[in-house]
Amino acid sequence: MDRLFAHTLCGLFGACLTCAVPGTATAASTGEPEANAASRHPADNRAAVLQTVVVTGTRAPDRTAADSMAPIDVLTQEDLATTGAPDLAQALRILLPAFNYPQPSINGSTDSTQPAQLRGLSPDQVLVLVNGKRQHTTSLSMVTAPLSIGRGASPVDLSAIPVNAIARVEVLRDGAAAQYGSDAIAGVINIILNGGAGHGSAQTGLGRHDGGQGRTWHGGADGGFAFGDAGWVHLAANYVNQMPTQHADVDWRYPGDPIYGKHSVRYGLPRLVARMAAVNAQYRLGEHATLYGFTLFNQRETTVGEAFRAVSTYAATSPAAVAVYPAGFLPMIHSAVRDDNEVLGLRGRVGEWHYDLSVDSGGNHWKPHTLNSFNFDLGAASPTQFYTGTLAIRQNEYNLDVGRDFMLDDAGSLSVAWGLASRHEDFSIKTGDWASMVGTGAEAVGGGFLAGDAGSHARHNRAGYMDLEYSPGRHLSAGLAVRRERYSDFGGTTSWKLSGRYAFAPALAVRATASTGFRAPSLQQEFYSSTGVVFDDPADPKSWDVVRTFPVSDPVAVALGAQPLQPEQSRNYSIGWVYTSAMGPYATLDLYQIDVDDRIILSGDLIGAPVREYLTRVGFPGVSGGRFFTNAANTRTRGADLVAGWPLSFRRATLTLTAGANWNKTELRSIKPNPQQLGLAGLQLPILNRAERGRITRLSPRSKLFAAARWQRGNWRVNAQATRYGQWFWQGWTPAGDQTFGARVLLDASVGYAWSAVSLTLGANNLTNVYPDRNNAVNSYGGQLVYPASSPFGFNGRYWYANLSYRW
Repeated sequence: MDRLFAHTLCGLFGACLTCAVPGTATAASTGEPEANAASRHPADNRAAVLQTVVVTGTRAPDRTAADSMAPIDVLTQEDLATTGAPDLAQALRILLPAFNYPQPSINGSTDSTQPAQLRGLSPDQVLVLVNGKRQHTTSLSMVTAPLSIGRGASPVDLSAIPVNAIARVEVLRDGAAAQYGSDAIAGVINIILNGGAGHGSAQTGLGRHDGGQGRTWHGGADGGFAFGDAGWVHLAANYVNQMPTQHADVDWRYPGDPIYGKHSVRYGLPRLVARMAAVNAQYRLGEHATLYGFTLFNQRETTVGEAFRAVSTYAATSPAAVAVYPAGFLPMIHSAVRDDNEVLGLRGRVGEWHYDLSVDSGGNHWKPHTLNSFNFDLGAASPTQFYTGTLAIRQNEYNLDVGRDFMLDDAGSLSVAWGLASRHEDFSIKTGDWASMVGTGAEAVGGGFLAGDAGSHARHNRAGYMDLEYSPGRHLSAGLAVRRERYSDFGGTTSWKLSGRYAFAPALAVRATASTGFRAPSLQQEFYSSTGVVFDDPADPKSWDVVRTFPVSDPVAVALGAQPLQPEQSRNYSIGWVYTSAMGPYATLDLYQIDVDDRIILSGDLIGAPVREYLTRVGFPGVSGGRFFTNAANTRTRGADLVAGWPLSFRRATLTLTAGANWNKTELRSIKPNPQQLGLAGLQLPILNRAERGRITRLSPRSKLFAAARWQRGNWRVNAQATRYGQWFWQGWTPAGDQTFGARVLLDASVGYAWSAVSLTLGANNLTNVYPDRNNAVNSYGGQLVYPASSPFGFNGRYWYANLSYRW
């Protein structure tokens, strides 16, 4: 953590010249061991660190982070390792004040693929790149995620990328749709893979939460070797095995039931086994051409519990179920998730122009099974295990990027870049087995995908962009980017971005950006369809409805008011101040405002007797209600990011002090009125209910700040960080469920010792064993769910770990 702003400094003022992605004139393209060089910055070499070249947010080949016109955080391999986190998303939560990663439980699909936020916006409003190439999203549409952020989103799964394959991460905290296309509203996370020959590492680690819960073992290795005289291949593999945690209280809801006074649910981290691998390679074809490619693979299995079915709730209606489960049963969801990504490209130079031609194919495959369950409609013929269907998405993209620098004599320099892109996406839903679909289906929140849900859907888009960066002298730089895209499903959109930076003195500069952006509705949001159960009263499992999630084109959804989805449109503004000195303290402050129009949100559950009666009248008898995606609201997010640090050198030791803070607030500027259909029917059900309004505006902490110190003497390293998570608010379905959760301060600490190439680190995250406020009676589901699933630091308490690594 101590290196966050020593390397946010790398991001804002420079990172290692050996860190740049393949394609720049650095170690990544020459085969040198950039991962090792990138993670070892001598404390007495700050001037070199401040001049590191970055590749995110700019297409100029020599733009340093010190000259960046927008804020960029750069996190090295060492930064990620220092956190002790077993995956990338957890490491980013510790390292980045603007990053929110709650890790909910009993929350539908998010137990297997957990969403994260940047600057308080939706998880699908941040673009993720790997080596500068767009990464595919998850196939999930998190419609069954009522307790946390990201309901209805389909974000990129950051945990699918092996940590030991990463050389560094560049995080652009600014709108960048004009540069990169859809999704880059909150910012861009660019993950740079290890490359080069002749270096590598092996590591293993053990960790556990207090009480012996959540025992985690992870291990992996990476290494590179030469490929002929002109190329290299770098391999990485990683394995994570995590046991579950349990933080539920006993169940007092059913006097006389066998479960009365005992634990009936599992509430905490899931059981998880993950296997990940990466290959990064390049081969020089001549003086001016290089063939390159990389691939990523992730296969993950998770097992989580659902809501318990008490025997008294089905004893009178299903004797067959009583015979199988005389004490009640807890349905379990076992998810098999697979990700893969393959990129092949050719880059080089023709005359003075640099080019990069690439093809990218990636996809996500989610296959759930429901275990320890029952289908009441099948009676004695019901199995207890069900295959409930499959979701899959595939993205194929073709890119041509061309650029050149022009030296204009006394008029300065001009960087010109332009490019073309074509992307094809496929999204499919496959049905589950017959037993999972009959009647109300297998007992689980999600149920099974029915024949009416199944289908395959596709679209394509074409894009072209122009990016100019002009520097008339050492003090001033400016940029203009314009991008035009056309989608086959909703038409075209144009985005632009203006950027500027002015240095008043070598140590002081001001920077600003203004841009428009967009996020195309995902295929999942357009076509996702499922059938599940929703409880009218969360504390009473007897009060439930079967609810459909309808595609917006479904006739029932149209009858309820659904309309074709349009892209979200954004306007981003930022202004920031940068102070740095070659050998002393540094600080940056960036203020921002992000307006998003036509924000795509999953509607509330339109259920109840009035809905059923209305649907019967308009020709849909037997349908109890549903939900759908809609361009429901316009929002405004305002905030500030502060970065500061002071590296100090002593006679025999170094001390690096760093601090960071994010303040963030999202407001609803306007809410679209209820569709005419609902008004004509006399229904008073808001499409955007109060719980969803609260999820957008108040569920994330409005402030997060940290202070960290790193001390190093000889072979010893000591790291300590205190992080304060501000208060957040859960807005319930009714005012009785409203609850404010207080701010908390967590302490992380570690001690490490290195014997040449071998190092051992012992540490603890949340050393003082801090938990969030407990849920009130309404939100605890009968007292069982003790802590809020929306907690920005989880609710699993202290985590001890020991990591051993070897580098060569």
